[in-house]
Amino acid sequence: MSTIARQALLSIETLLPNVSATQCLAAEVAAQAQRGDVIALSGDLGSGKTTFARYFLSARGVEGEVPSPTFTLVQTYSVKPAAIWHFDLYRISTRDDALELGIEEAFADGISLIEWPDRLEDLLPSHRLDVDLSFVDSDEDARKAHLSGNDTWRKRLEAAGLGTLDRDRAKL
Repeated sequence: MSTIARQALLSIETLLPNVSATQCLAAEVAAQAQRGDVIALSGDLGSGKTTFARYFLSARGVEGEVPSPTFTLVQTYSVKPAAIWHFDLYRISTRDDALELGIEEAFADGISLIEWPDRLEDLLPSHRLDVDLSFVDSDEDARKAHLSGNDTWRKRLEAAGLGTLDRDRAKL
């Protein structure tokens, strides 16, 4: 989870037993995302941040290959109603590097998916949704997802029936 402190009014933990469950969760979050939203994707290397982002983008209508922005640092996708900016900040050195990538424009006009959000330090907005993905020791395909966010995200996810995501998602 992001190291930037804030009070989270939404705190949901769920088991993602397989990649299909990750796909469903990403699609559910994508359906609730709006212009100006920031979704901060945290977790160890290989925990599924880019996979989540790819499924999110697919659910928002992005077709074709979705490359990881590991080396380009940012990929933008022109979809309606708002462009989606996918940032991978693993390789940046300072928060100022993110400013050069246009992150303020993304925050104002688009939907931002941010891998390695801790690199932003105080630039990371408090109104974001944090999605922290972690490995499950007993199953190499499974992940645990912890979602936390402000009251706006809590209301959106509850209205969509996602307020009780801690159920077993194996049936998905």
